Amino acid sequence: MNLRPLHDRVIVKRLDIETKTASGIVLPEAAAEKPDQGEVLAIGNGKILEDGKVRPLAVKVGDRVLFGKYAGQVVKIEGEELLVMREEDLFAVVESK
Repeated sequence: MNLRPLHDRVIVKRLDIETKTASGIVLPEAAAEKPDQGEVLAIGNGKILEDGKVRPLAVKVGDRVLFGKYAGQVVKIEGEELLVMREEDLFAVVESK
């Protein structure tokens, strides 16, 4: 699958839903909350500024990011649910220690 988002949009794949609580209780998939983290699969060229210049995005492919529960537009491509959202809808990049 080759997707190239336009301008300041990114394509994110949600991380798997956590089906077990910290105390070990197994949750049914319907009761589990949507994850608010995902992996960036593709990025656009950048945001077009008022003066016509392009500002590159601060995220890159492979970054793990945080976003709001209802952020982005859900699309289904080749049976896989992906999110298309603007860079400004992302809250943070999760960096491993």
